[in-house]
Amino acid sequence: MIFDRKKHACLPDLPEGYGLLCLIDLQNNVKTALAVNGAAIAAAVILAVIGNFIIPMATALEGEMFSVLLRLGVMVICVVVYIVLHELTHGAAMRYYGSKTVKYGLTGKYAYTGSSEYYDKASYIVITLAPVVLWGIVLAVVCACVPSQWFWTFFFVQITNLSGAAGDAYVTYKLIRLPDTIRISDSGVAMKVYGLSDK
Repeated sequence: MIFDRKKHACLPDLPEGYGLLCLIDLQNNVKTALAVNGAAIAAAVILAVIGNFIIPMATALEGEMFSVLLRLGVMVICVVVYIVLHELTHGAAMRYYGSKTVKYGLTGKYAYTGSSEYYDKASYIVITLAPVVLWGIVLAVVCACVPSQWFWTFFFVQITNLSGAAGDAYVTYKLIRLPDTIRISDSGVAMKVYGLSDK
């Protein structure tokens, strides 16, 4: 079971017989970063179009100026809070699988969560996708419950959640294609994937 924390517990050290298989670095690999950011922008546009069919975007501008500015202010605050919660969710998932060294940080491009432990394939995919799934569900419920004038306040956060997960989706895609025996180390800005040596 993928959520079995004992079976998929992280390891403090890399097991014997493992060697570096590949490096996933979304910050310094320009080609990959452009592809992922392009996918994120495309996803954001598609989601905005879908959202406009659900509740027209112009609805967000209805009402008195104070109400419009209030909704805009709440949206900005919610996006900032979401970014923090996104990283905390990665960290909580790491701790669920036994990590003792979770760290958080901010680079010029990204907020990040990292650790010094080594995760197996199943647990790391859960760690990677936990924020987009958890907050995707929460935000979907919120968007369904709020008045129409507030829909875009929270749907914009949902767009941030789903389109911002392009990097997480890319990492998951890369890992799914690799053997189940791999181990992953995540410094926060880059992931090192280790595989069993042929020797």
